[in-house]
Parts: sequence; structure tokens; C-alpha cells
Amino acid sequence: MLQYPYPIQRAIEELQRLPGIGPKSAQRLALHILRSGSEAARSLGEAISSLPAQVRLCPICGNYTDVGACAVCDDARRDRSLLCVVAEVSDLMALERSGEYHGMYHVLGGVLSPLEGIGPDELKIQGLLQRIAEDDVTEVILATSPSVEGDATAEYLRSLLKQFPEILVSRIALGLPVGADLDYQDQVTVARALSGRRQMQ
Repeated sequence: MLQYPYPIQRAIEELQRLPGIGPKSAQRLALHILRSGSEAARSLGEAISSLPAQVRLCPICGNYTDVGACAVCDDARRDRSLLCVVAEVSDLMALERSGEYHGMYHVLGGVLSPLEGIGPDELKIQGLLQRIAEDDVTEVILATSPSVEGDATAEYLRSLLKQFPEILVSRIALGLPVGADLDYQDQVTVARALSGRRQMQ
């Protein structure tokens, strides 16, 4: 069977390593890069290769930054009494896109997953407890995903945070997506939508 020349095939194989990129998507991307010309390919390559050297974790919250503290931690307008705990930086960005949250964040760097060897020591839990003890935090919002691991992580954190009885611990409401038909939702989603209900004004 005819194959692409080795340089194209290698590019396809490397692109396939990226999450969410299958063989066809990798092929389309490789061919697009080839058609774009050497300058565009060089620029893309430089942007990718510079990431590890130029981007680091914020020493305060664990967000990505290319300076000292990240843009959130450096913003004096943020409400420092609110601390939202997320698993990954991508979760932080999803919450920021909503435009509804104006507090601080703490990125755990994952969720508890014994099968993958990820326990409490592999996550930034001690840093979270230290921030709560030292800062004027009044509410901690647990915003891990509604998966088995995400729920287990939220429950574990809730038990740890009992040592701070003056702090309100909340969990993001989980339930029906906008535009969804009730009839097509699974039981867990419907149950969470009911339990996360709030009074209409």
C-alpha cells in the first residue's frame, strides 16, 4: 500500500500523539503545515518548542504563566476571599470563559486516581491548605469534574477542610446543559440538576 514520504509520515505520527487527534486529523494537519510553506512551519515549530522553556507554573495558584505570578494572582481586582479549586489549568480557563467568577484559583494538578498511582501526595493539596490557613479565605469552591475521580477528590478535600470550620465549602452545581431535553438525560445528570436547584427570584 502506498504511503506518504517518510517526513510526512513522521509528522503524522507525531501529531497523532496529541490528545484528540486521530489518524485523519493528523494527516490533515501535516498536509496543511506542508502547504503553508517553510516560514509558517518554522514559526509553528518555534512556538511549540519554546513552550517548556518559556511557560511555568504560577508559584501561588499553579496556573500557567510566562512571568512571575499569573494574571489572576496579579490582579488586584479579584476577590481574594473566594478560592476555587480545580484539577487542571484547562478547568480554570473554562471557568474564566464563563465570566461569572471573579475570585482566586488553586490548581491541584490532577485528581485522585489510585489506579494511575495518583494519591494526595501527587497533588498540590498541602499548598491549598497552606493558602487557606494564611490568606483571608471565606469560601472554598470545589470545582472538580463530575467523574468518579473528580467526585472522590472533592469529597477528600471536603473532609480535609473540616479543620477550618469558619470557611464555607461549596461544590459547583452539576446538571443539565443549556438547551438539553430532560427526556434524553441520564439519571445521574437529572439527579444532580435536581439537587443543585436554587430558588427563582
